[in-house]
Amino acid sequence: MPPRQSFRFCTAQDQTRIAIASIGTGPPLLRAAHWLSHVEHDLASPVWRPWLTELSRQHQYIRYDQRGCGLSDRGVANLSLAAWVGDLEAVADGLGLQRFPLIGMSQGGAVAITYALRHPERVSQLVLVGAYARGALRRGDTPGAQLEAETLVNLIRVGWGRDNPAFRQVFTNQFIPDGTPAQHAWWNELERLTASPEDAARTLAAFHAIDVTHEAAQLRVPTLVLHARGDARVPFEEGRLLAALIPGAQFVSLDSRNHVLLETEPAWPVFLRELRGFLQLPDAASGPDGLTPAEQAVLQMLARGLDNATIAAQLGKREKTVRNQVSSIFDKLGVRTRAEAIVRARDGRTR
Repeated sequence: MPPRQSFRFCTAQDQTRIAIASIGTGPPLLRAAHWLSHVEHDLASPVWRPWLTELSRQHQYIRYDQRGCGLSDRGVANLSLAAWVGDLEAVADGLGLQRFPLIGMSQGGAVAITYALRHPERVSQLVLVGAYARGALRRGDTPGAQLEAETLVNLIRVGWGRDNPAFRQVFTNQFIPDGTPAQHAWWNELERLTASPEDAARTLAAFHAIDVTHEAAQLRVPTLVLHARGDARVPFEEGRLLAALIPGAQFVSLDSRNHVLLETEPAWPVFLRELRGFLQLPDAASGPDGLTPAEQAVLQMLARGLDNATIAAQLGKREKTVRNQVSSIFDKLGVRTRAEAIVRARDGRTR
């Protein structure tokens, strides 16, 4: 069971209130908002709970509800990429985050890309999962593509708020086609719970118009792109395109049909392994010491005089993992004892 989460609100430039949830301890890991979230209810979700558990093991995992969704203000006038990026800026500024890894899932990838381009000094690493640079109406101008996009928006307006979940099941089948009946039932209810029919329809229409191909090509941030080969919501080719656009991006294909990975499928441990390996990379902008964010968190606790067992308990790690990280810190700092490392940390000679 993941630890308890805390909630707070920040205010965007247009006075929209954005709900933020934090879970776990350690260096921050921020997820850009995506559609269909509810930070209060996700903890009990048979779909999202494994994500919260795993991503908060070594980090303070921070996520927030998109405007118009969940606990954030609904019925807002501005549902646009510019507004979503502004909300991410408000969250990062409101929490006082200086430098952090940023995750963008689905259309949250476009938000994360735009933010990273504006604030490269604050994004240590960028992780894009099931993301895309081009919305449905930017991938091709065929009549069929436009008809499909318009039909999905109208389907929301007609059936999103009904007690019968038949209309919402269309979207559930795109997000988690291989989910269990219980997972499908929960996702159907999430759709109804997190947004009104009109907000949901306007939001989806705005997603269809996204195009950040130009912005992606200008990025100079270490980037990992992961995409399911059978993604039923965002075509695999869009993930490949995204990785090709971003200079130096790593690309990992996942053996899944689900847009949101489920903990029972083989792709799940692959995703976790690739994510953790990427986040442990030294921060290119961290200075000559080259400490990873996880090592910096351990060093901060060393400076407080905590032993390995206590650090492991507070960060949710094994004691052996902390011991190995302490050894790595010693090597990178060029010290031989905990006392020397503590002096370095307290003197501010590490980032």
